Amino acid sequence: MLSFLLRGSRGAVLLKAAIMIGVIAFADWRVEKDLPLGFLYLFPMLLVGSVLSRWQIVAVAACCTFLTEVFDSFQWRPEAGIPRDILIFAAFAGMGLFVYEIVRSRQITLQHLDLIQNESEARRAAEEQLQVLVETSPAAIFSIDSAGRVLLANDAAHRLLALSPGTLPGKSIRNYLPSLVNVPAPDDNHPSFRTVMQCRGQREDGEAFLADIWFSTYRTSVGSRLAAMVVDTSEDLRTREEFSLHQLLAASRILVGAVSHEVRNVCGAIAVVHENLARSGALAQNKDFEALGTLILALEKIAAMDLRQTINQAASVDLQALLEELRIVVEPSLREKDMELRWLVEPGLPVVWADRQSLMQIFLNLTKNSERALLNEQRRELAITARMEQDRVVVRFRDTGCGVGEPDRLFRPFQHGAQATGLGLYLSRALVRSFRGDLRYEPEAEGSSFIVALSPVLFDSMKEANGTADPDIAGGRSQPVPGQPQPVASSRA
Repeated sequence: MLSFLLRGSRGAVLLKAAIMIGVIAFADWRVEKDLPLGFLYLFPMLLVGSVLSRWQIVAVAACCTFLTEVFDSFQWRPEAGIPRDILIFAAFAGMGLFVYEIVRSRQITLQHLDLIQNESEARRAAEEQLQVLVETSPAAIFSIDSAGRVLLANDAAHRLLALSPGTLPGKSIRNYLPSLVNVPAPDDNHPSFRTVMQCRGQREDGEAFLADIWFSTYRTSVGSRLAAMVVDTSEDLRTREEFSLHQLLAASRILVGAVSHEVRNVCGAIAVVHENLARSGALAQNKDFEALGTLILALEKIAAMDLRQTINQAASVDLQALLEELRIVVEPSLREKDMELRWLVEPGLPVVWADRQSLMQIFLNLTKNSERALLNEQRRELAITARMEQDRVVVRFRDTGCGVGEPDRLFRPFQHGAQATGLGLYLSRALVRSFRGDLRYEPEAEGSSFIVALSPVLFDSMKEANGTADPDIAGGRSQPVPGQPQPVASSRA
């Protein structure tokens, strides 16, 4: 019955309580007996206690106390009426406040229950997402306890270590990644680690591999733990080393070819002198003179070897993407040295004919040269611009440095006073010319400019299709650009 009376909205419950109070008061008024009915007001107090606030409950209790005293059959006297009214009021108010606290506690409990359920669902969803992320990750992920035993490992970790699925937990990580065992556990003397390292690992079948490991240590109620993510970088190492070997061989081939060209020029001059002496007849019977002629012929034969890099080693290169990578590489270094980098790349540049890594090395060499030239200058600015000029894509490196003191020696090898061997600009120009380009120097009123001229792939393809390819350019020798100073040379390398 009470459950039925407590159902409904706040207004409905109050209406039921008011009706009950009215009925009890009427009955108490009409019944002319010594049986008081005031105790029945406890029932409406139960109802109002479930929907009203504390002070409202007290007010209703006072009203019910008044009605009880008015309609009962007892004569009111102060010495008996006051204690009786206090007890009646305390009973009514106590009933209402008791129900109020019960309802309030129930509401708080329900709110806590909802909060716990929501947190539990959120935790369950997060755990499911984390589990899916770990299980589907291409990187090996596992956790290790303080003794070096694997607690959790995903499928990628089993594949990385050549193990059957589900067999890694419980095994010691020392057999596979021994470097992780040396990581100190977090305690009062050793803080938690969050870092990355590279080390050697070993698979179950004994195969060694190179691993990049991102790991962190943390403490739990049952001891310290280590969580790690491992990526096999063996293939990257092999690719990098093979590519470095290819670059070394290609650069050496171009360098030797360029030096051979210089040797051929010297041999030609010596041969002319030898021929003139032979015509004079003064040394006709001299054996040493004949031996010198034989040595000249042998040296010409060695220098005539075709060591130039073929044009097939070049390919189409997205110059804008390459320049963005260059900016990422050089901008932090220039900023640290308080040098301003001005960047202007014309949008829509075509792809160019070049070897990507060689072209990057050329740009880095020119940038480093400008950086050295700006070290002792008050105004430190380097402007890198790229745009179309006639039928070439021109990349200009213009700095406000000290300029070039001896431009006639700029592109000569083994320059006196140059950095290292003095082969930087010499080899850079040889590399640019190997893929139909050119590297030249232009003096500036303040500073200097180095220009890398590259051939667009589309332009070269059209020229070859029309049969108008320039044989000198195709062979690696650039042609003069009208109105531009030709490369001569300095102490820059």
